[in-house]
Amino acid sequence: MNDLIIRLSDAERAECADLADATGQSPEELALDAVRARLRAERDRVGAGALRLAQRHAPLLKRLGA
Repeated sequence: MNDLIIRLSDAERAECADLADATGQSPEELALDAVRARLRAERDRVGAGALRLAQRHAPLLKRLGA
C-alpha cells in the first residue's frame, strides 16, 4: 500500500472529521472515497471525449485502419 500525505487547513480537517463522524467513516476512508470518485469522474469525462472524437473522425480512422 502506498501512502499519500495531503495538507489540510484546520478548517478543512475539522470539516472532514465532522463529515467522517456523521457518515460513520474514518477521515481516511472519506478521503479515499473522494479520491476514487474524482478519478472515476475524470476517467468518464476523458472516455466520453475520446468517444466523441472517434465518432467525429470515424471515416478518417477507418481509412487509416484504426
